[in-house]
Amino acid sequence: MCGIIGKNGVGNVVPDLINGLKRLEYRGYDSSGIAIATENGLCRFRAAGRIEKMERELEKLRPESRVGIGHTRWATHGGPTEKNAHPHASIGGRFMLVHNGIIENAEELKAAYFSSASFSSQTDTEVAVQLMEKFYKGNPVKAISSVCKLFKGSYAFGILCADFPDYIFSAAKSSPLVAVEGDSGCYIASDISAVDDSCCRVYRMKEGEICRVGQKSIEFFNAEGEKTEKCPECISVDTEDMGKGAYEHYMIKEIMQQPEAVRRTLAELIEGGRVLLPGIELTDKFLKTEMEQVCIVACGSAYHAGLVAKNVIEPVCKVPCRVEIASEFRYSEPLVNEKTLAVFISQSGETADTLAALRLAKSMGAKVLSIVNVRESAIGEESDNTIYTKAGREIAVATTKAYSAQLAALYALSIFVGRKRGTLTEKRERELVGALQELPEKITMTLEGVNETVKALAKEIFNSRDIFYIGRLGDFATASEGSLKMKEICYINSQAYAAGELKHGTISLIENGTPVVAVSGSTAVFSKIQSNMAEVAARGGRVFAVTDAANRCRLTQAQSVVVVENTAEEFKGSLLVLPLQLLSYYTAKLLGRDIDKPKNLAKSVTVE
Repeated sequence: MCGIIGKNGVGNVVPDLINGLKRLEYRGYDSSGIAIATENGLCRFRAAGRIEKMERELEKLRPESRVGIGHTRWATHGGPTEKNAHPHASIGGRFMLVHNGIIENAEELKAAYFSSASFSSQTDTEVAVQLMEKFYKGNPVKAISSVCKLFKGSYAFGILCADFPDYIFSAAKSSPLVAVEGDSGCYIASDISAVDDSCCRVYRMKEGEICRVGQKSIEFFNAEGEKTEKCPECISVDTEDMGKGAYEHYMIKEIMQQPEAVRRTLAELIEGGRVLLPGIELTDKFLKTEMEQVCIVACGSAYHAGLVAKNVIEPVCKVPCRVEIASEFRYSEPLVNEKTLAVFISQSGETADTLAALRLAKSMGAKVLSIVNVRESAIGEESDNTIYTKAGREIAVATTKAYSAQLAALYALSIFVGRKRGTLTEKRERELVGALQELPEKITMTLEGVNETVKALAKEIFNSRDIFYIGRLGDFATASEGSLKMKEICYINSQAYAAGELKHGTISLIENGTPVVAVSGSTAVFSKIQSNMAEVAARGGRVFAVTDAANRCRLTQAQSVVVVENTAEEFKGSLLVLPLQLLSYYTAKLLGRDIDKPKNLAKSVTVE
């Protein structure tokens, strides 16, 4: 959500700023802008809409500078207009600033310090840049230090000061930001992928830290403005997933990358036919005799992965498991303690609500384990234990391969805990590990086998006003993920229901011709979902079933059936979700949607 790039380099950095912003497009945005330092002071260029709009204007003006900052904005305070776009400027133009995060007390600060000041935007960010001008007494670092102490909320700032045109200044709190020494200059960025140097020395900004970025070096200061020392990490920027290759959209490319994402994830977790989870420090005593519950906390698709996992953890590990939405958990006075294994799931590792929930759980004594896709992310760094998925860079806003990698990690965790608790026999453990290792091939076979059937199904439903998804047990969790994908990229009103709840009210929504997708993989309740499908059909609904080969012959109530490969009962969610991903993709394509960058959505939600 929002993106920051800044570069202090050799030659004209404007093309590098634009390229950096394009690399950040996947995070979601509705306006963009850059600011540069020139001989005549600071100047900025902003536009609502796509980066290309601003880029066309820059091509006419051809500005040049070796120091600049850029931003993609996802509107929070004020609409997606040019006036609200970053960078924002102080009165007089001495400071220009880009900002990720939310300054929660912006209105109070505006009232306290600017009774007669004129503000040109509706943003909280403009309050920050005006305050920096107000507190400035010749030292930008001291001004930034003083101003940041006033803020409640989160921020990552990139700042230019006209009095010091050879530097970029930055500060961060509860919002990710890195400072980077590269071969062609020094950078700041909200995401290392925005940097165009392949080999970099990376500094991750800590809470309250300030930095000054020169052309060849970076200096750091604490929250008081005092100079500190810091050691970099050496990182190679992975550009493997930057292009679409032969695919029309990133989303379909990433759907097809799921077998490899799962294979790479499991390769890190399984050795010699056993799940070992290297680096995980959960004692046998805690898992077997002290742990009283598992609490999974996440948002969006990661939350759905947790719901799938609950239906594996409880039967495999014989321990209560609950799944919480992170934004609810952090305000609900949750009942967790030192006997709780709290599992936090986040693709980016920076999800604001999940990070806040993690900190709360730690403060209450819970054992914290995270599942994230980005190394050295905030959630991974603050966890007692971390499982890193190997999905690679995911560009499309609607997650697919990261979700599948999360499921694989959760399955492995379930087997690991089940063994430690003595709830799995050696024979059953071998069977589950074998099925888990076969999963990548089963995903490949399913994607190949269902593709044409799903394409045809998309043509039947794409003009629908409403689409409903139903399922029972773990299938309901999978149905929820399928429904979310339909909402995310197709903008169709789509709802998922536990199938047994239909008769308790929601079946009144079924009208003649309403499409209903029934996820029906669970063998234990297969006859029950059949009855639910019959109830829908009796009221004129069109039933489309997604099931596996083992249950196909028992299915009699569906108008059309999509069949996935067979796998262990515990892992069916990884295969049943694939047709639902493809269905959303092909439906969105027929509707002409912006599939990779759907409206109003952001990839990395780093604010509440």
